[in-house]
Amino acid sequence: MATTTAALASNEPGPSDIRGRVAELHSIREQALAGPGNRATEAQHAKGKLTARERIDLLLDPDSFHEVESLRRHRATGFGMEVKKPYTDGVITGWGTVEGRTVFVYAHDFRIFGGALGEAHATKIHKIMDMAIATGAPLVSLNDGAGARIQEGVSALAGYGGIFQRNTKASGVIPQISVMLGPCAGGAAYSPALTDFVFMVRETSQMFITGPDVVKAVTGEKITQNGLGGADVHAGTSGVSHFAYDDEETCLAEVRYLLTLLPQNNREATPRARSGDPVERSSEVLLDLVPADGNRPYDMAKVIEEIVDDGEFMEIHERWAKNIICGLGRLDGQTVGIVANQPQSLAGVLDIEASEKAARFVQFCDSFNIPIVTLLDVPGFLPGVDQEHGGIIRHGAKLLYAYCNATVPRVSLILRKAYGGAYIVMDSQSIGADLTYAWPTNEIAVMGAEGAANVIFRRQIAEAEDPETMRQKLVKEYKAELMHPYYAAERGLVDDVIDPTRTREVLIRSLAMLRSKHADLPSRKHGNPPQ
Repeated sequence: MATTTAALASNEPGPSDIRGRVAELHSIREQALAGPGNRATEAQHAKGKLTARERIDLLLDPDSFHEVESLRRHRATGFGMEVKKPYTDGVITGWGTVEGRTVFVYAHDFRIFGGALGEAHATKIHKIMDMAIATGAPLVSLNDGAGARIQEGVSALAGYGGIFQRNTKASGVIPQISVMLGPCAGGAAYSPALTDFVFMVRETSQMFITGPDVVKAVTGEKITQNGLGGADVHAGTSGVSHFAYDDEETCLAEVRYLLTLLPQNNREATPRARSGDPVERSSEVLLDLVPADGNRPYDMAKVIEEIVDDGEFMEIHERWAKNIICGLGRLDGQTVGIVANQPQSLAGVLDIEASEKAARFVQFCDSFNIPIVTLLDVPGFLPGVDQEHGGIIRHGAKLLYAYCNATVPRVSLILRKAYGGAYIVMDSQSIGADLTYAWPTNEIAVMGAEGAANVIFRRQIAEAEDPETMRQKLVKEYKAELMHPYYAAERGLVDDVIDPTRTREVLIRSLAMLRSKHADLPSRKHGNPPQ
């Protein structure tokens, strides 16, 4: 005997026999799965957005999702809430698998209360976060909510506090990925900011603390939601978003790919994939990709693609702080994190944003046992009043701190120039790199030869009959004496000068040796990194 929706909502007595109770259960489950109905689903699709369940189906392996608390309903009263008590309370929580490995997920259902967070909604999220931490599996949040549920007042705000606390507790313990698939305003935006990676979809997802209306009221500035906090803004200007895509399908496919590169938690090694790319593969193309002239630009991304397995490299923050590259690839099937200067952008100098970007990536890799390969071609830190007043000293120190604090295997390679403090900061041997290599085109020095000669030989140049000729002569002498490719190797600051065509093989064999590396840090509650 079927039970009507009205009877269920009013909690009238159900059937007395077991078959009737099972039929009642199936009826309730169908309601929970269907959600608020076709009209709400059509409205969601009309905005170019998928439903929460459609998103989960794309993220997880087929038929692997196990839902938790699908029958949960809120208990709020007032403002008409007592007659609106849909199942799930606007968030779907549970676990499934990605390539056979467990992943926990929660997804806001915008069709129910606009995905707004209330007490029951928050409690469901808290539970799934606790389960992810306890079992040591990644957590993915599919965000499409209108913020705190106003009808529930401070209870909703307290729910956010519980999420933030768990985000912080899980940091460095399990990978946390936030996927922005709709609006995210006010305090709700802080949860994604606390996670490891943020994915966004153009046109349909936005993040901001105060929306366009508030901005206009306070400052008089007129701006759209996408102009204020859209995917391109956060991927290219603010650095809040690590990835931006044109559609949800592509976005969720890339989340799956990222998960295949990551370990389940901080106690496990990264997953190893089978690779058909030979360890000994010679890379003759590198000889043409990188000019010997240190003043000529080239695309470091192409160098990386030539070195890693099958040319597959997942760049992180590709459009923000372009003068440095951070990303994940594989070498002989093993996941590695790669940090590299990008000579195509600002000649590859380090500045405030590049330092912040690389520092957080190094910290992430160290948290999750991902070896770090650093490729150097850096002329120094970016000079300028804006950089100094903006705190380049403390921001640059963030990268220095991250490298010095990292205990994972660390291998650095100097392709061309490595000058001054930037050379030290970019994982030099003196701050703990396990192995340091260089190409025969390397130049390691306090500064470029021209600048050094102008300082050291200032008087001789000024007193010469032909100052420019004298300057060029002294520059050559300085290069020959202190900047030849083997100067650092002769002093043990570089472990070897290698043939560029053997770069892949050298890196793979070095990392294989370092796989059993163990390093202890001094006993302490935590460090106090520069801010």
